[in-house]
Amino acid sequence: MDPLGAPSQFVDVDTLLSWADSCEEELNASETTAETSQENLIRSPFLYNKVINGKVVLWKGDVALLNCTAIVNTSNESLTDKNPVSESIFMLAGPDLKEDLQKLKGCRTGEAKLTKGFNLAARFIIHTVGPKYKSRYRTAAESSLYSCYRNVLQLAKEQSMSSVGFCVINSAKRGYPLEDATHIALRTVRRFLEIHGETIEKVVFAVSELEEATYQKLLPLYFPRTLKEESRSLPYLPADIGNAEGEPVVPERQIRISEKPGAPEDNQEEEDEGLGVDLSFIGSHAFARMEGDIDKQRKLILQGQLSEAALQKQHQRNYNRWLCQARAEDLSDIASLKALYQTGVDNCGRTVMVVVGRNIPVTLIDMDKVQEEFESCLFCSPNISFKGINMVFHHLFCLRTEGQNSPCGQPAPAVFCHITRTD
Repeated sequence: MDPLGAPSQFVDVDTLLSWADSCEEELNASETTAETSQENLIRSPFLYNKVINGKVVLWKGDVALLNCTAIVNTSNESLTDKNPVSESIFMLAGPDLKEDLQKLKGCRTGEAKLTKGFNLAARFIIHTVGPKYKSRYRTAAESSLYSCYRNVLQLAKEQSMSSVGFCVINSAKRGYPLEDATHIALRTVRRFLEIHGETIEKVVFAVSELEEATYQKLLPLYFPRTLKEESRSLPYLPADIGNAEGEPVVPERQIRISEKPGAPEDNQEEEDEGLGVDLSFIGSHAFARMEGDIDKQRKLILQGQLSEAALQKQHQRNYNRWLCQARAEDLSDIASLKALYQTGVDNCGRTVMVVVGRNIPVTLIDMDKVQEEFESCLFCSPNISFKGINMVFHHLFCLRTEGQNSPCGQPAPAVFCHITRTD
């Protein structure tokens, strides 16, 4: 509790500037200068709505300091994760929160569970578990992250909560790309406010300084503040904007069933009796056409029987994924290890890369980031020859590292391999 007469460290959500009021003067000025008729504007799937914008707040600060009905805590399945958001909430809420969490017996990914706020200004804490992101399981990660936001809002609706303070549920520890996760977060909240907006008065996105720029960039796509901003943001919307509730859509999982598969959709006439019915359209309906086996390509991949074109396409997809992943990460701490460098070219003109295993403290650093640093050097460097790459792995046992890098306690020989780079 704050000392008598001292200003409170907590922030009342009613004092925060809503998204509808942010930069209002600049938006009004741009509207008057650009005289665009409403008839010529192309409308977005996320229409300009001043009422919804008035319910949304973007605030740079600690979610634990918000004075609202409930705040959101992102954690792991055992609700014991140590991240900046959780640590701040536990510190301000007091020891009673840990005792209350033991009664919940964990929380599965995508679920939302409720506890009291104890010493916080917020009355309740909604705990949820974000997904671990792997590019090969991207669809599952998107669905799980959508469930996190959706279940939090649904729980707030069921408990008649008037205001909710969201932290960024996707933690950096779980590897979810910030921009992709922000699209899902904003889209889900927008669709929920469209359908159940009368039950919630304020939704606050509490972000850090690193996350603020991404939210500032993407908020106009889903919460346009003017008709002009709505039209201007339309080209930047992703191809997949989800269904009516913002849930990611997987086309191959949709079952194509119509009321009368053998009849055209626009046929509203009564069924003809007898055999004088025009049957020419039978077989033209999508449901009546033979579709290829969706799992055929996956079986061929497992059996190693892909065609040359399909194999090339798969290599290209893997290459693009590695390229995006390597460019998105900050790998300066890994680069400072000086464990990977370019020495020159061999007799065939191929670039020679050397990996010094001695310089990689495997027990002290994140090996996933080491892999991304290798990918960054291999696939992002313009100096690497397109003919291929020769890689030499040189590993020496060193006493000062206490053998942590030595596979068997003996000096290991150099390993040579050739890697083909395709663009």
